[in-house]
Amino acid sequence: MLGTPRVRELGFRIQELISESLGLEKDHIKSVLGEQGQHMAVNFYPPCPEPELTYGLPAHTDPNALTILLQDQSVAGLQVLKDGKWVAVNPHPDAFVINIGDQLQAASNGRYKSVWHRAVTNTDKARMSVASFLCPGDNAMITPPKALTDDGTGAVYRDFTYAEYYKKFWSRDLEKEHCLEFFKN
Repeated sequence: MLGTPRVRELGFRIQELISESLGLEKDHIKSVLGEQGQHMAVNFYPPCPEPELTYGLPAHTDPNALTILLQDQSVAGLQVLKDGKWVAVNPHPDAFVINIGDQLQAASNGRYKSVWHRAVTNTDKARMSVASFLCPGDNAMITPPKALTDDGTGAVYRDFTYAEYYKKFWSRDLEKEHCLEFFKN
């Protein structure tokens, strides 16, 4: 199941691969994020006769580091914003959707991007999804390594703790503002 140690280990392995893809030691991202918590959300979206009047979840980016999502296999509902348009992410059997969260965007100095996404309802079918979130420790200092800032661009975001970020995340208009904008240099 999604909350098991295996899913947590999958998330850590993805973080290692991201670190290596950035030319860093494989444990770099994991060490920056500190003692990571793992949270789960089980979402149920009943059928809605007028789905255009509601969202299952409004547009947002994830405030955490990484989201591992198990979609309902029988009905789509996840959408991502691509080139200014909402695009459905159709479920695939035996597959997870992996969302990069805001913390990985900041820790990678913007090389990885957190994705704007939303959940929509369906007129005829109920839908469920299960999300597992890897979240940095509250005191984790989110900062990119020098190897990603010494190329002349500098740090895109100022250093911040996850607790500072998370507080700001919930104090703004979730759908209209990307929280990382408040932390830009």
